[in-house]
Amino acid sequence: MKVGTALSILAQPGRPDVALYNEHMQLGDLAEPLGFDSLFALEHHFTGYSMSPSPLQMLSYYAGRTSKITLGTCVIVLPWHDPVRVAEQIALLDVMSGGRTLMGFGRGAASVEYEGFRIPMEEARPRFAESAQLIVKALSNERFDWQGEFYKIPEMSIRPRPISHPERRFYASSVSPESSEIMARLGFGMMIVMQNEWAKAAEDVLRYREITASVGHTPRPPIVLSNVACAPTRAEARDQAMRYLGEKWDSIDNHYHFADGHLSNVKGYESYGKLAKTYTKMKDATFRDKATDFYLSIQVVGTPDDCIQQIGELRRLTGMDHFVTEFSFGSMPHHLAEMNMRLFADKVLPVLQKDAAFQGEIDPFVGIATGDRERLFAPA
Repeated sequence: MKVGTALSILAQPGRPDVALYNEHMQLGDLAEPLGFDSLFALEHHFTGYSMSPSPLQMLSYYAGRTSKITLGTCVIVLPWHDPVRVAEQIALLDVMSGGRTLMGFGRGAASVEYEGFRIPMEEARPRFAESAQLIVKALSNERFDWQGEFYKIPEMSIRPRPISHPERRFYASSVSPESSEIMARLGFGMMIVMQNEWAKAAEDVLRYREITASVGHTPRPPIVLSNVACAPTRAEARDQAMRYLGEKWDSIDNHYHFADGHLSNVKGYESYGKLAKTYTKMKDATFRDKATDFYLSIQVVGTPDDCIQQIGELRRLTGMDHFVTEFSFGSMPHHLAEMNMRLFADKVLPVLQKDAAFQGEIDPFVGIATGDRERLFAPA
């Protein structure tokens, strides 16, 4: 199984952005020497929720500082961008990195980001679908044109031409059934950010596999992203997770504003509107503790042996063949994030990469009932 790491840089009151950036970039520099297979960059804007406005720009930096590691996005939010420019930037990164690219796409769920880019949120789904198809065409054909709902493009060519067919390694994140269907019909792989019960993620994978096969594509094993709190003892791991993952959990509604229910009236985001009742309860300390416990339960938290067991269960349920970690979250001090990453790399990474239990493809299996527990949701 391949194992990567992602850089998510949350702004902190009283600390300069550049200081946080420097610390996270140091973690990025550790990825290849410690033996990770991939390094991923996120995309977010305007609130400091994750200060990564240009994932391809960040990955270009690492293309020049690494020689083997795969460089990926989780994700580029397509409705905010000119798809021709995205195709050009992917092609350029593919050339500069020697073909070490793996692109993840999404459509975003934060109204503050849509407002900042002056893009109607109601157009998110059709813009995503059109942009994705256009980018595939631009990268896979020497010359192309396009006549769509949002884009009218005369015959042209992307230069430089990519060298490794990056369009064959496209993935997309999805949390709604409608988006999952679009993604499957495009032939994209599935990128899962652990944001709900693991059994629910397994159900989503099964639905994706069925739709993908029904339209003539071969389903790929998913890529799964999760926060990791790895420590010498369970107590240390739990304490770090409660404090620092708890802070990340708190930051979610500050960015997405699910609690006010505004998404229930946005076309294509009706399912998100259902979260309002749950997130409103976060003001209650008892419910917030329950929600934090839930959030920790869907991440990877514990000793190295615990992490191996949890990742093995996640693989059994989803069939994943690529696991992407985050080791720094909330206001976690840099030295703790580095200790987290190094312990995982020393004790967990070799097992995931070499042990027979983590090799080859497996069929996902839904083995844990989701029950009637009140649904929470924690996007990337």
